[in-house]
Amino acid sequence: MSKTAATEGALETRGIEPVPDAERTAKTRELFPTWVAANISVLLLTMGASLVVAYKLNFWQAVVVAIAAPMVSYGLVGLIGIAGKRGGAPGMALSRAVFGQRGNLLPGSLIWVARWGWETINAVTGAYAVLTVLDIVFGVAQNDFLVIVTLLCFVVATFAISGLGINVVQKCNKYATYLFGLFSVMVLVYLIVDTDWSQVFDRPAGQTSLMVAGIGMIAAGGVSWIPSSPDFTRYLPRTASSAAIVRNSIGGAGIVVLPMVLMGAVMAVSTPDLASAADPVSFLGEILPMWIAVPYLLIALVGMVLINAMSMYSAGFTAQTLGFKIPRHWAVSVNAVISLIFGGILMLVATSFMGSFIAFLSLLAVAFSAWVGVFGADMFTRKHYDPAALVDTGRTSAYWYKGGFSPAAVASWAVGLVSGLLFTTSDWFTGPLATNNFIGEYGLGWVVTIVVSGLLYLALPKPADTTAAPAASREPEPLAV
Repeated sequence: MSKTAATEGALETRGIEPVPDAERTAKTRELFPTWVAANISVLLLTMGASLVVAYKLNFWQAVVVAIAAPMVSYGLVGLIGIAGKRGGAPGMALSRAVFGQRGNLLPGSLIWVARWGWETINAVTGAYAVLTVLDIVFGVAQNDFLVIVTLLCFVVATFAISGLGINVVQKCNKYATYLFGLFSVMVLVYLIVDTDWSQVFDRPAGQTSLMVAGIGMIAAGGVSWIPSSPDFTRYLPRTASSAAIVRNSIGGAGIVVLPMVLMGAVMAVSTPDLASAADPVSFLGEILPMWIAVPYLLIALVGMVLINAMSMYSAGFTAQTLGFKIPRHWAVSVNAVISLIFGGILMLVATSFMGSFIAFLSLLAVAFSAWVGVFGADMFTRKHYDPAALVDTGRTSAYWYKGGFSPAAVASWAVGLVSGLLFTTSDWFTGPLATNNFIGEYGLGWVVTIVVSGLLYLALPKPADTTAAPAASREPEPLAV
C-alpha cells in the first residue's frame, strides 16, 4: 500500500472521511495478500474435517465445496469492494448514502456486534495456538491463569497492528502470505506421504444438499468480510480495474481456502475427532509431528492475529459511523476489550468450541447478508458518493432523506433479515421454516436474505440522489489489470 499524506509513517490518522484523489495511489494487486491473510486460520482445517465427518461428503465433493465457497463469498467481497474505489471511504461510511444518516445506525450496530463474536472466535483460536506451542515445546500445562495471559497477549498484538493502520496491516499481510505458503507445503508433503489414500478416495458420495450446506458453512466466513471490503479498496484510484478487484479477492482467498479445507478433509479420514475437538488447535498439535506442528501453529497464530487486526481495523470505522467521537485507533480499542472479555468466557466456560463456532457462523452470515443485499442492489444505479454528504450527519446532509432514514433501504434490510432467519437453523436458533423445504435443507437462509433484501430495495421507491458526480467518476471503468 503506497504511503500518502494521511498515512505517512506507521500510524494512519485518516478516519471515515473519504480519501482525496491525490492520495489514492494503491494497486489492485495489493488486495491479493490482503485476502490471503484474512483466511490463514486453522479453523478451515476443522471445517474441512466437518465436511467428511458431519456432512458425510467424499473427497471430490469436498474439492467442489472448497472451490465454490471462496468464489461465491469473495466474489461478493470483490464486487462490494468496487464501492470503495468509487467513494474512497470505508464500507459503513458509504452505507450512509444508502440507508440515510440515522438509518445506517441499524445495520451498522448489528454488524458491529457481530464483529464482537468473529473477533472473539479468532482471539480464542490464537490463544489456543500459543498454549499448544507452550505445551509441545516446554511442557507447560494449560491452566486458567495461562489462558488469560495468552488471550491478553493475543488481543494486545491485534490492537497494536490494527491501531497503527493500513500500511502496517498490508505489510504484515504480505510477509504472512510467504510464510503461510512455505509451511502449508510442509504439511501437504507430510500428508501425501503419511496418508492412506485408498481410504480417502474409497469413501461414498454424500447428499447433494449437504454439499450445498457445506459451501454455505465455509462461505459464511467470507460473507463476514463483505461490509469491510471497501475499507481495503478506498486508497485505489477511481480508474482502478473493477475486474482486477474481484479477481484478486477471489484468488487471494481461494489459494488458502482450497488447500486448508482439503487438508482437513484428508486428516479427518484417519482422525475424525478433528471435526469435533473441543480445542481443535491443540488437537492438531497431537496428530502432527512436532517438527511440523510447532512452525505451522506459529504461522497460523500470525495469520489469526492478522485476521483479527483486519477485523478490528474495520470495526474502528464502524464505531465511528455509530457516533463514537474518538480517533480510529482508539475506536479499535473498544472491540479489543470486548473480544478479551468474551474470549475469556468462551475459553473458561464453553464446552464445545466448534459447535459454538459453526452455530455462530450460520447466524453471522444472515446478519451480514441483509446489508449486502441492500448495499449491493444500490450499487447497480449509484456510481458516485458525495464526500461532504457522507461526513455531514446533520439535517443539511444530502443523505438525510426522511428524518435521517431511507425508508426503502431500512424496510428492505429488515424484511430480508427476518426472511433469512426464518430459514436458518443452528445449535442456538432454528427458524420456523428451516425444515421440510429445500432452502432450509440446503442451508440457504443467508442467500434468501440477500435476494429478498436486494429485490425489495430495487422495487421500492427511493429518495432521489441530488448529489453531483465528480468528473473523474464519470469516466468508464477499465477492465484491465
